[in-house]
Amino acid sequence: MAKQEQATPSENKPNKYRDGRWSLPNKRAKGYAEERKEKVHKWGNKEGKKLTDYEAGMRSGYLQCQNDHGGMFKYGQAREAGFSKKEAGELSKKPWKEIKGVIEKKKKGKGGDAA
Repeated sequence: MAKQEQATPSENKPNKYRDGRWSLPNKRAKGYAEERKEKVHKWGNKEGKKLTDYEAGMRSGYLQCQNDHGGMFKYGQAREAGFSKKEAGELSKKPWKEIKGVIEKKKKGKGGDAA
């Protein structure tokens, strides 16, 4: 019974890694390069602590780069469809499957299809 009580609170927690954060790749790369040189976390809840080998490897940027470029693409598509900067920023953090229809609908309403 104790295991069930422990499992329930963790099920209700949102996934902290799925908030859709992305940044401009050159800004992320600059910050990560500084962290790798000094081998210490520069921000966040681990600030000042030593980077593990795994964390240093993650800061090489490949996976973050994919996420950043995906976010930039979604932002650009939303802006092209006619969303405001704030709306496009919010949409860019969501999975593409969720926003594709919204963006296409907005483009059609804007007069993008000439039939």
